[in-house]
Amino acid sequence: MKRVINVTVINQSGVLNRVTGLLMKRQFNIESITVGHTEQPNISKMTFVVNIEDETKLEQLVKQLSKQIDVIKVNDITDNAIVLRELALVKVVSPANLRLEMNAIVEPFRPQVIDTSKNVVTYQVVGNPEKIDAFIELIRPYGIKELTRTGVTASVRESQKIDTPQLSIL
Repeated sequence: MKRVINVTVINQSGVLNRVTGLLMKRQFNIESITVGHTEQPNISKMTFVVNIEDETKLEQLVKQLSKQIDVIKVNDITDNAIVLRELALVKVVSPANLRLEMNAIVEPFRPQVIDTSKNVVTYQVVGNPEKIDAFIELIRPYGIKELTRTGVTASVRESQKIDTPQLSIL
């Protein structure tokens, strides 16, 4: 089962290497990894997608990651309500006579054309991994010249509690 794990770390040299090294030693295959700064300049957040079948191994991984010196917090957010996004840059062979047809086909995915030349168009697509996969399969018959994906980043959704005003009876 694919698990989405967020690891909050102190942003210093070697942290990524130590964390990924721990995963490698325990023979977990990292399917996706993203790392970036948070709202605090010295703190970064790593998002890993790993395939873990055994609940015991998942608990072991979370505990071992938590023990790392530069690790502040580890969360398996898979079972939470989450926002999950990935970005892909897709260079497609695009003769001028097919551009209108291609743009009409990919429109439901709301890609941005970020670069164009005589025979190639580069699309930027953002969404969940399934959306990216569907876009790639749809555009593949035109000829993908190059494909680059960022990997998944994720955040837990906030609860949507609505405060209802209390009615007072006079």
